[in-house]
Amino acid sequence: MIGFVRGRVDYLGKDHCLLEAGGIGYRIFMAAGDLAQLHTEQEAKVFTYLAVREDALLLYGFLTRQSYNLFMQLIGVSGIGPKVALGILSGSKVDQFYLAVQSRDLKYLTKLPGIGKKTAERLLLELKEKVGTLEGVTLSFEDSTSTKLGTNADDAIEALNALGYTNSEIIPVLQKMPELETLSTEAIVKQALKAMAGRK
Repeated sequence: MIGFVRGRVDYLGKDHCLLEAGGIGYRIFMAAGDLAQLHTEQEAKVFTYLAVREDALLLYGFLTRQSYNLFMQLIGVSGIGPKVALGILSGSKVDQFYLAVQSRDLKYLTKLPGIGKKTAERLLLELKEKVGTLEGVTLSFEDSTSTKLGTNADDAIEALNALGYTNSEIIPVLQKMPELETLSTEAIVKQALKAMAGRK
Protein backbone atom coordinates (compact mmCIF):
# COMPACT_ATOMS: atom_id res chain seq x y z
CA MET A 1 0.00 0.00 0.00
CA ILE A 2 1.11 3.57 -0.68
CA GLY A 3 1.28 5.22 2.76
CA PHE A 4 1.79 8.76 1.54
CA VAL A 5 2.92 10.74 -1.48
CA ARG A 6 5.11 13.83 -1.25
CA GLY A 7 5.38 15.98 -4.34
CA ARG A 8 4.33 19.04 -6.31
CA VAL A 9 0.67 19.88 -6.87
CA ASP A 10 0.32 19.94 -10.65
CA TYR A 11 -3.48 20.25 -10.96
CA LEU A 12 -6.51 20.83 -8.75
CA GLY A 13 -9.87 19.41 -9.80
CA LYS A 14 -13.31 19.47 -8.19
CA ASP A 15 -12.78 16.24 -6.26
CA HIS A 16 -9.10 15.40 -6.82
CA CYS A 17 -5.61 16.71 -7.38
CA LEU A 18 -2.68 15.55 -9.48
CA LEU A 19 0.45 15.27 -7.37
CA GLU A 20 3.72 14.87 -9.25
CA ALA A 21 6.32 12.75 -7.46
CA GLY A 22 9.35 11.19 -9.11
CA GLY A 23 8.10 12.07 -12.56
CA ILE A 24 4.74 10.35 -11.96
CA GLY A 25 1.45 12.21 -11.62
CA TYR A 26 -0.78 10.60 -8.98
CA ARG A 27 -4.52 11.29 -9.23
CA ILE A 28 -5.62 11.55 -5.60
CA PHE A 29 -9.26 11.99 -4.58
CA MET A 30 -9.61 14.29 -1.58
CA ALA A 31 -12.21 15.96 0.65
CA ALA A 32 -13.23 19.49 -0.29
CA GLY A 33 -11.61 21.00 2.81
CA ASP A 34 -8.24 19.45 2.02
CA LEU A 35 -8.36 20.48 -1.63
CA ALA A 36 -9.13 24.06 -0.58
CA GLN A 37 -5.83 24.16 1.32
CA LEU A 38 -3.76 23.21 -1.72
CA HIS A 39 -2.37 25.44 -4.47
CA THR A 40 -0.80 24.48 -7.76
CA GLU A 41 3.00 24.35 -7.77
CA GLN A 42 3.21 23.95 -3.99
CA GLU A 43 4.92 20.99 -2.31
CA ALA A 44 2.55 18.78 -0.34
CA LYS A 45 2.59 15.57 1.67
CA VAL A 46 -0.61 13.58 1.30
CA PHE A 47 -1.45 10.47 3.34
CA THR A 48 -3.10 7.96 1.03
CA TYR A 49 -5.36 4.92 0.92
CA LEU A 50 -5.35 2.70 -2.17
CA ALA A 51 -8.81 1.32 -2.98
CA VAL A 52 -8.66 -1.78 -5.17
CA ARG A 53 -11.65 -2.42 -7.43
CA GLU A 54 -12.15 -4.86 -10.27
CA ASP A 55 -12.03 -2.04 -12.81
CA ALA A 56 -9.76 0.52 -11.13
CA LEU A 57 -7.13 1.38 -8.54
CA LEU A 58 -8.12 4.61 -6.78
CA LEU A 59 -6.02 6.73 -4.43
CA TYR A 60 -7.75 8.69 -1.66
CA GLY A 61 -5.71 11.35 0.09
CA PHE A 62 -5.66 13.32 3.35
CA LEU A 63 -3.55 16.19 4.64
CA THR A 64 -3.62 14.98 8.26
CA ARG A 65 -3.33 11.62 9.99
CA GLN A 66 -6.52 12.44 11.91
CA SER A 67 -8.51 12.63 8.67
CA TYR A 68 -6.86 9.46 7.40
CA ASN A 69 -7.65 7.62 10.65
CA LEU A 70 -11.29 8.68 10.56
CA PHE A 71 -11.54 7.60 6.91
CA MET A 72 -10.21 4.17 7.84
CA GLN A 73 -12.73 3.88 10.66
CA LEU A 74 -15.56 4.90 8.35
CA ILE A 75 -14.80 2.37 5.61
CA GLY A 76 -14.72 -0.29 8.31
CA VAL A 77 -18.43 0.33 8.90
CA SER A 78 -20.67 -1.98 6.87
CA GLY A 79 -22.23 -0.15 3.95
CA ILE A 80 -19.73 2.73 3.96
CA GLY A 81 -17.41 2.80 0.96
CA PRO A 82 -14.51 5.15 0.23
CA LYS A 83 -16.68 7.59 -1.75
CA VAL A 84 -19.23 7.99 1.04
CA ALA A 85 -16.45 8.22 3.65
CA LEU A 86 -14.82 11.01 1.67
CA GLY A 87 -18.19 12.76 1.44
CA ILE A 88 -18.47 12.64 5.23
CA LEU A 89 -15.02 14.21 5.56
CA SER A 90 -16.07 16.91 3.09
CA GLY A 91 -19.17 17.68 5.15
CA SER A 92 -17.70 17.58 8.65
CA LYS A 93 -14.53 18.40 10.54
CA VAL A 94 -12.96 15.41 12.25
CA ASP A 95 -13.56 16.63 15.82
CA GLN A 96 -17.18 17.57 15.03
CA PHE A 97 -17.84 14.11 13.64
CA TYR A 98 -16.37 12.41 16.70
CA LEU A 99 -18.40 14.68 18.96
CA ALA A 100 -21.56 13.80 17.03
CA VAL A 101 -20.84 10.10 17.56
CA GLN A 102 -20.07 10.61 21.26
CA SER A 103 -23.29 12.57 21.78
CA ARG A 104 -25.36 10.21 19.59
CA ASP A 105 -26.33 13.19 17.46
CA LEU A 106 -28.41 11.58 14.68
CA LYS A 107 -29.60 14.95 13.42
CA TYR A 108 -26.04 16.09 12.69
CA LEU A 109 -25.04 12.80 11.05
CA THR A 110 -28.06 12.69 8.74
CA LYS A 111 -27.12 16.13 7.40
CA LEU A 112 -23.88 14.70 6.00
CA PRO A 113 -23.70 13.70 2.30
CA GLY A 114 -24.97 10.20 1.58
CA ILE A 115 -26.04 9.52 5.19
CA GLY A 116 -29.64 8.53 5.87
CA LYS A 117 -31.14 7.63 9.23
CA LYS A 118 -30.33 3.91 9.00
CA THR A 119 -26.73 4.57 7.98
CA ALA A 120 -26.37 7.14 10.78
CA GLU A 121 -27.64 4.60 13.32
CA ARG A 122 -25.15 2.05 11.97
CA LEU A 123 -22.33 4.58 12.33
CA LEU A 124 -23.28 5.19 15.96
CA LEU A 125 -23.52 1.49 16.69
CA GLU A 126 -20.24 0.46 15.07
CA LEU A 127 -18.10 3.50 15.95
CA LYS A 128 -19.23 4.11 19.53
CA GLU A 129 -16.59 1.84 21.06
CA LYS A 130 -13.87 2.85 18.59
CA VAL A 131 -14.23 6.59 19.14
CA GLY A 132 -13.68 6.49 22.91
CA THR A 133 -12.70 9.80 24.45
CA LEU A 134 -11.56 12.35 21.92
CA GLU A 135 -8.46 14.25 22.99
CA GLY A 136 -9.43 17.84 23.72
CA VAL A 137 -13.08 16.98 24.38
CA THR A 138 -13.58 16.67 28.10
CA LEU A 139 -17.29 15.88 28.11
CA SER A 140 -18.64 12.37 28.33
CA PHE A 141 -22.14 11.47 27.21
CA GLU A 142 -24.64 9.00 28.59
CA ASP A 143 -27.17 9.68 25.85
CA SER A 144 -28.24 12.47 23.53
CA THR A 145 -29.37 14.82 26.31
CA SER A 146 -27.33 13.87 29.39
CA THR A 147 -23.98 15.64 29.29
CA LYS A 148 -22.90 15.67 32.95
CA LEU A 149 -22.72 19.45 32.66
CA GLY A 150 -25.41 20.03 35.26
CA THR A 151 -29.19 20.30 35.26
CA ASN A 152 -29.36 23.87 33.94
CA ALA A 153 -27.00 23.05 31.09
CA ASP A 154 -28.98 19.93 30.23
CA ASP A 155 -32.20 21.96 30.20
CA ALA A 156 -30.51 24.58 28.01
CA ILE A 157 -29.38 21.90 25.56
CA GLU A 158 -32.94 20.59 25.30
CA ALA A 159 -34.20 24.12 24.64
CA LEU A 160 -31.56 24.68 21.95
CA ASN A 161 -32.36 21.30 20.40
CA ALA A 162 -35.98 22.43 20.15
CA LEU A 163 -34.78 25.52 18.25
CA GLY A 164 -33.10 23.28 15.67
CA TYR A 165 -29.49 23.25 16.90
CA THR A 166 -27.63 19.94 17.16
CA ASN A 167 -25.55 18.77 20.12
CA SER A 168 -22.47 19.00 17.91
CA GLU A 169 -23.13 22.73 17.51
CA ILE A 170 -24.14 23.34 21.13
CA ILE A 171 -21.57 21.41 23.20
CA PRO A 172 -18.43 23.24 21.98
CA VAL A 173 -20.12 26.58 22.76
CA LEU A 174 -21.08 25.48 26.28
CA GLN A 175 -17.56 24.20 26.92
CA LYS A 176 -16.20 27.70 26.40
CA MET A 177 -18.65 29.41 28.78
CA PRO A 178 -16.98 30.69 31.98
CA GLU A 179 -18.62 29.56 35.24
CA LEU A 180 -21.20 27.50 33.35
CA GLU A 181 -22.36 25.68 36.47
CA THR A 182 -23.45 28.97 38.10
CA LEU A 183 -25.58 30.19 35.18
CA SER A 184 -29.34 29.80 34.93
CA THR A 185 -30.90 27.88 32.05
CA GLU A 186 -32.13 31.13 30.49
CA ALA A 187 -28.67 32.73 30.72
CA ILE A 188 -27.02 29.69 29.13
CA VAL A 189 -29.52 29.70 26.25
CA LYS A 190 -29.04 33.44 25.64
CA GLN A 191 -25.25 33.21 25.66
CA ALA A 192 -25.28 30.13 23.43
CA LEU A 193 -27.60 31.75 20.88
CA LYS A 194 -25.44 34.87 20.82
CA ALA A 195 -22.27 32.81 20.31
CA MET A 196 -23.75 30.63 17.57
CA ALA A 197 -25.24 33.63 15.79
CA GLY A 198 -21.77 35.18 15.74
CA ARG A 199 -20.42 32.13 13.89
CA LYS A 200 -22.79 32.58 10.95
